[in-house]
Amino acid sequence: MSTPSEQPHGDEASSSTCPNPATSGPSLLSDCTSDQERRFADAFHLLEVGIAQRAFPGASLAITQRGKLLACKAFGHFTYADAAEQPSPPVTCQTAWDLASLTKPIATTSMAMLLWQREQLPLDARVVTLLPEFANPAGTAPKWRELVTVRMLLAHSSGLPAHRKLYLERTGRQAILAAALSIPLAFPPMTRVEYSDIGFLVFGELLERVAAESLSTFCQREVFAPLKLNFAFSPDLTAPQAVPPTVIDTDFRHRIVQGEVNDENASAMGGVGGHAGLFGDILSVATFAECLLHGGAPVFQPRSVELFTTRQLRPTGTSRALGWDTPSIPSQSGIRFSARSFGHLGYTGTSLWCDPERGLSVTLLTNRTWPDARNQAIKQVRPALHDAIVRALPKP
Repeated sequence: MSTPSEQPHGDEASSSTCPNPATSGPSLLSDCTSDQERRFADAFHLLEVGIAQRAFPGASLAITQRGKLLACKAFGHFTYADAAEQPSPPVTCQTAWDLASLTKPIATTSMAMLLWQREQLPLDARVVTLLPEFANPAGTAPKWRELVTVRMLLAHSSGLPAHRKLYLERTGRQAILAAALSIPLAFPPMTRVEYSDIGFLVFGELLERVAAESLSTFCQREVFAPLKLNFAFSPDLTAPQAVPPTVIDTDFRHRIVQGEVNDENASAMGGVGGHAGLFGDILSVATFAECLLHGGAPVFQPRSVELFTTRQLRPTGTSRALGWDTPSIPSQSGIRFSARSFGHLGYTGTSLWCDPERGLSVTLLTNRTWPDARNQAIKQVRPALHDAIVRALPKP
């Protein structure tokens, strides 16, 4: 794949207003964006400054509250540019982004919620009961693995390590899964929290065993289609040039990564993992958020939403819910979201935060990893953005 053209940044970066969602995509939201430029001027400016300072080359932002789409806007281009070069494509509201770890709550956790509702997935079931390959090899100790439950995988308290470069050790989906299932625990279950891609990679396989169906097929039929969401796992994308590139990969794939999942383990598995692989546009993520804030209808039951988005009580000090996170100190959601809020981040520069007390959701999608992941400036932009958005809302 050839290197994408780069584009102007700063004051020259483009922005565009999203079309009416009632005619262009998911329909749980009513379009109330006519006043967005005035109301959210400070928030929009933060993203424009972020592009000028190269925190990310492009971004999409959506703000919803109680069924209303208050703002939906696209900023910047697919890549950065020198002034003499042709600009790369501008970001639009139809742009599909690599959602990275938003795959965990939107796809994998959604599948878990539905299986739990149908009494097919007991949260306190032992993982080895549902996935026998997870058991310790015969004669080895300590036997921590036999203590790990479904709930622990969801809440990142299983003892599995954060990450491992399985793609350097194995080739192919089954080989990667086999390696993940045999990784030693880094600490005893429920003694502390370690956000773990490995844990959700394992969890995705467990869900597929329980449902006797792939994660991608199940979610498309049971979650994405009913909500009319434009989500797909990377093997299903037919126009990779319409997706912003995420990285110039000089270590593993030795090419520009565009229209395929950025995460190397998910890539080595064929693009579908419990931890990463989902692509989607800004209105689809915002509509999914509205579904949860609206009690889950028409897909989930209110009791499921409440259970999975509530912070766990153990281990002590955790901020994790089941498949979701909640605000910590400090938080990428800023300082103004309520304690009942829930959300998640994605490595490529994506985030979704929901505040049930305000009926509010904020979705920010970027490719901050372009051209490489060393830039961490988004960590300053995100909290300031969320604070600016809440300040712009009427007092409750």
